[in-house]
Amino acid sequence: MIRRADVKDIDECIKLLEQVCSVHSKIRPDLFKDGATKYSSSDLEKLFMDDTKPVFVYEIDSMVVGYGFCQIIEVNSILNPKPLKTLYIDDICIDELYRGKHIGKAIFEYIESYAKSIGCYNVTLNVWEGNDSAKKFYQNMGMNIQKTTMEKIL
Repeated sequence: MIRRADVKDIDECIKLLEQVCSVHSKIRPDLFKDGATKYSSSDLEKLFMDDTKPVFVYEIDSMVVGYGFCQIIEVNSILNPKPLKTLYIDDICIDELYRGKHIGKAIFEYIESYAKSIGCYNVTLNVWEGNDSAKKFYQNMGMNIQKTTMEKIL
């Protein structure tokens, strides 16, 4: 079952956020601290109530085993011929014990359907270089490279 996240999901989402940080800290230990999370419990409580930043969870037997953190971005610019509404996927995580069971695909498709239902033009996300499994997953979901961010560490 996929649904909007609720305050009762905070503890399970924190555990999943730790798994994401662990993956990222292996790829970029200069930017990510293993065992940390990008949101605190109080951050999540506020976030779960924000309709511009919907969070969806996947439940099995009343336990959250995956999530999708999203953000609705609306761009009204003189450079764009019309306003652009984008659903940005900030993060998708599936508990490591449940990976390979098509839960990520279900969450992605749910988010894509949600984006269509609210009139979004596109769905976007970022993937850290070196996270080859995530990149392959998103390509399998039909995503294409929109732009590349480059860096030079000083």
